[in-house]
Amino acid sequence: MDSQDSEVLAAVRNWAADGHRCVLVTVARTWGSAPRPPGAWMALRDDGRVQGSVSGGCIEDDLIARMAAGEFHGTQPFVQRYGVTPDEARRFGLPCGGVVELVIEPAPDVAALDDLARRIAAGQLALRSIDLDSGVAAARDGCRSDQLSWDGRNLTTLHGPAWRLLIIGAGQISRYLASMAQALDYQVLICDPRIEYSAGWDVPGAALLAGMPDNAVVELGLDPRSAVVALTHDPKLDDMALLEALKSPAFYVGALGSRANNVRRRERLLLHFDLSEAEVARLHGPVGLPIGSRTPPEIAVSILAEITAVKNGLPPFAATERLPAADRSGCRIDYPA
Repeated sequence: MDSQDSEVLAAVRNWAADGHRCVLVTVARTWGSAPRPPGAWMALRDDGRVQGSVSGGCIEDDLIARMAAGEFHGTQPFVQRYGVTPDEARRFGLPCGGVVELVIEPAPDVAALDDLARRIAAGQLALRSIDLDSGVAAARDGCRSDQLSWDGRNLTTLHGPAWRLLIIGAGQISRYLASMAQALDYQVLICDPRIEYSAGWDVPGAALLAGMPDNAVVELGLDPRSAVVALTHDPKLDDMALLEALKSPAFYVGALGSRANNVRRRERLLLHFDLSEAEVARLHGPVGLPIGSRTPPEIAVSILAEITAVKNGLPPFAATERLPAADRSGCRIDYPA
């Protein structure tokens, strides 16, 4: 659940508490190019106020006009398609002939939304289901492998706490990575016990955690929407974070360094720490995609690109690993054949 959808959930609950009627709109399916993915939300209030987006364009305008005209009455949820014909696609600003299928709930079940919000606040992944025939909505526990499902009558969407990124090290790369990650709706946290680095940390919105990296990892209670990147280049600090992060449910764990350094790091983790081969195999190192990164912002781009790929379920980029590229530490290396 990105920040925009979290705002929709909060808006619907707040509006209902204030006595407003509202409509909840969910993207159930798309064909072709679509500005918002399946699962995206939008809420319309009875006085015309809007929260969220399902297309970023004229579909919102049409829904607002229909709301003002009193079309969304009753309680039964229904399906609405936009962009079925080329003319409609052009009219509603859908690129490349895209089609968007929406589930519209004229009277969303606020109690079920309250239940969903409680689960998310507790750091849980949750599933929200809506049955169009009965109109019944409910929330239940979810897991990392769950995905949105839609069979034309039953819609189930996956929701959860904000995506989090814990960065070990408050150096120059971390500054760029923190800013870029926040633009992608990550809650960014920094841990660096080295005063000479942490004292100057001033990236807005990226909180600096006190203490040692391993304690920070444990205290955060990493979940399947958490990522950890170790960037200090100091094995004493990076390894402390990794030994806890690799045992956690975090979806991504990476460490800065050359191939040779990461081979040695894996050997240390297996030899000196209570980690299995499967746990150590989860480590992404050298961290980031091999795009020839040299400067701190380029390295940050490569790291966030790999995190995004893993988050979106793409396979490892093994095919590119043999290309000559810059080491994530900024040193030129040639990857072995």
